Amino acid sequence: MSATAATSRLINQQVVNVFIVDDHPIVRQGLRQLISQEDDMAVCGEAEGMSQAMQLYFEKKPQVMLVDISLENGNGIELVKELMAHDRDLKILVCSMHDESLYAERALRAGAMGYINKEMATDRLIEAVRRVASGQIYLSEEMTHRFLSRQIGQGEVAPPSPMESLSDRELEVFEQIGHGIKTRQIAERLHLSPKTVETYRENIKRKMNLANSVELTQHAVQWVLEKT
Repeated sequence: MSATAATSRLINQQVVNVFIVDDHPIVRQGLRQLISQEDDMAVCGEAEGMSQAMQLYFEKKPQVMLVDISLENGNGIELVKELMAHDRDLKILVCSMHDESLYAERALRAGAMGYINKEMATDRLIEAVRRVASGQIYLSEEMTHRFLSRQIGQGEVAPPSPMESLSDRELEVFEQIGHGIKTRQIAERLHLSPKTVETYRENIKRKMNLANSVELTQHAVQWVLEKT
């Protein structure tokens, strides 16, 4: 391609505005630097929590939101739902260290267009942003195979774990319990009543076949330790 043609392509090329939502400043800085190296992308803003992200979204109006699961105040899945309630055309890519097998389907059900683990190579992240920006779904090959196998009923697909039976809110409460946070504090963080949190705790125990609160806490702590 000639220099003139290359310049013309860049001029006509639409730049995708990406907004980053992550509670770690170093991660946000790394993502910003990575995305800013691309001619067809630009970072238009960033936030560390759910409320800040919602406020700045209306100011920046990005084409793509890059969202983590664990946020300063709130949860990435809940943020996806909030954003999609305001703009069904917004493209969201969830980028997190959390287990893809547990969170990817939840992210897609909430309205995200893809899920990528932070441990993936940097070129995969750029590919994922481009694919989501163009309106396509992005998942790892393993997760894509799992979804397709389930759809066509072929191949060996692992049976769903008790964790997968938890609702998004129940999973969020379970994670808070695993971090040693008490019921009243969970209620304050999630803007719920303590009674509602207690109801979630009972639902989790029933779905995971746990005998009492001690077993619930033990399982929650173990799960948090395994995924960190």
